[in-house]
Amino acid sequence: MHEGHEQMFRRRFFVSTLLSIPVLLYSETLQEWLGFSVPAFPGSEWVNPVFAVIVFAYGGIPFLRMARPELKDRSPGMMTLISMAITVAFVYSLASVFFPTESAFFWELVTLIDVMLLGHWIEMRSVRRASSAVDELAKLMPDTAERITDDGDTEEVPVSELSEGDLVLVRPGASVPADGVVEDGDSDINESMITGESKPVSKEPGDEVIGGTINGDGSLRVRVGATGEETTLAGIMRLVEEAQQSTSRTQVLADRAAGWLFYVAVAAAGVTAIAWTIAVSFNATVIERVVTVLVIACPHALGLAIPLVVAINTSLAARNGMLVRDRIAMEEARNLDAIIFDKTGTLTEGEHGVVDMATVDGVTETDALALAAAVESDSEHMIARAIREAAEERTITAPDADDFEAMKGRGVRATVDGDEIYVGGPNLLNHLDSEVPDHLQRFADEAGRNAQTVVYLVREGELLAAFAMADVIRTESYAVVDALHDLGVEVAMLTGDSRDVANAVAEELGIDTVFAEVLPEDKDEKVRELQEQGKLVGMVGDGVNDAPALTRADVGIAIGSGTDVAVQSADVILVQNNPMDVVRLLMLSKASYRKMQENIVWAAGYNVFAIPLAAGVLAPIGVLLSPAVGALLMSLSTVIVAINAQLLRRTDLSLPDVPGRSSPTDA
Repeated sequence: MHEGHEQMFRRRFFVSTLLSIPVLLYSETLQEWLGFSVPAFPGSEWVNPVFAVIVFAYGGIPFLRMARPELKDRSPGMMTLISMAITVAFVYSLASVFFPTESAFFWELVTLIDVMLLGHWIEMRSVRRASSAVDELAKLMPDTAERITDDGDTEEVPVSELSEGDLVLVRPGASVPADGVVEDGDSDINESMITGESKPVSKEPGDEVIGGTINGDGSLRVRVGATGEETTLAGIMRLVEEAQQSTSRTQVLADRAAGWLFYVAVAAAGVTAIAWTIAVSFNATVIERVVTVLVIACPHALGLAIPLVVAINTSLAARNGMLVRDRIAMEEARNLDAIIFDKTGTLTEGEHGVVDMATVDGVTETDALALAAAVESDSEHMIARAIREAAEERTITAPDADDFEAMKGRGVRATVDGDEIYVGGPNLLNHLDSEVPDHLQRFADEAGRNAQTVVYLVREGELLAAFAMADVIRTESYAVVDALHDLGVEVAMLTGDSRDVANAVAEELGIDTVFAEVLPEDKDEKVRELQEQGKLVGMVGDGVNDAPALTRADVGIAIGSGTDVAVQSADVILVQNNPMDVVRLLMLSKASYRKMQENIVWAAGYNVFAIPLAAGVLAPIGVLLSPAVGALLMSLSTVIVAINAQLLRRTDLSLPDVPGRSSPTDA
């Protein structure tokens, strides 16, 4: 629908603008202002009326049609005001051809129609562009896929015939045909159309891939997990459709202002007619004054005030990985008093990591991590993965390990360089009857108070090191909390974890309010608690377990990458899995709303100034606004609004590192 309207307004704008050129050239007012002349020819006096009639019939009629519902509902708005202005200008100008008048409004009429067509074209384009990235992604979706048969051969089938559980081959440079999980192979995937991140993402067995993304140099075998309407792309399409159907509160305000302006213009025209009739009796001058008031009241600038800002806002939001389902949410974000973050996977990585360690004399942290990583090399336990990742981050090469054994409830064992090496928790120490040095015991006690898990490294019965394990806090989370505090926003955290764990994370980050040991079905009640305190509350979560809370919040913000963007419970989806985008959302919301308000003030301010002058309130002292000067002021107001909207592009959404804060792993 929006694309059809965009095409219609664009076509009518260009045709009407082209047809307006002769009207402008043969306008005596413009010739006098600009000091030029055009050759006259037999019938040249009909150039202005003929072309103006064509422009009105072609470019102006759509506004008359759109004004009909407003008049039917007795709620005049932007379309009614535009229709009144162009109709009055058209009728008066046409009458001036047959009856002598001081001036006509032909050039004002055609430029008025041209500007309004431009404004509505921009508005329709801004809505459509919200889905432009998705449209491009849809074009990248292949028509066919290579499905691997039971005997290992491949067969080419239409993508529409793929089913969940099918195994497909994705060759180098090809598009991934559906959402799924890599079963074999490794490659880099270009996910920029979804995430906005230009850097390819490395994929290996177990990783999720998104339909429509582009495979790199490797070959992948992908097990299809979602097709058709269940895919990430389909989810984004639904989000865009909902966003297209929503209306900005500020746009509603602009429409309401146009409605008020309609009544103001009609009242001003009535007062003008009465006052001038009393002053000079009823004549052509009275009609000209009334017509001037009604024409000047038309909101050239008001018609562009919001569409221009929305178009730029849409561009900036998309560039920063924000999918907005409801435009109202973008505006409401600026007023948030409190933001609740789900802990796991939002403020934290969602998986365990080594946050601290201690060793006995003679053993370095590098040696301890190398031995532990060697023992855990064959284990898929989350603690084993955390130890291996910690070693990789320090570029530590683990030695070879033999005779790996998993000791149920205690840990793991392996042989490294002829020594028996163990990794496990407190039960392992009891099993081995190992003594714990005092400084390692103090380390373990401190870790326990911080709700961290302690894992020990033992060689031939002798304790070598202790590792503190915890759900790792994201590096960005420190800056996010500080930045929100700088914006005057209270930060709360919500989690199902124990109170000790929650308090430890909250203290580390400087979070104001903690909701711990909360069941998923009760999370929305915590949102309600803050709302009952009179606060406007935003909720940030992964969109799955947090769906009730996201729906309850005044602004629900889903954060996640890949298939998480298909969540339907949030108002705003931050595609890149980065909590810092929450701050960018607030900054963009504040900047956009400020520009919208400024533009409305500029647009309405013109009318506040011009209508009384057009009515002739200063006529007793010799100041009378002519239609030509009124049109000039109207154009100036439009230019100011356009320039002011463009300044939104200068909004700096980059966030510098917050000094004085660091993650535990940096300490």
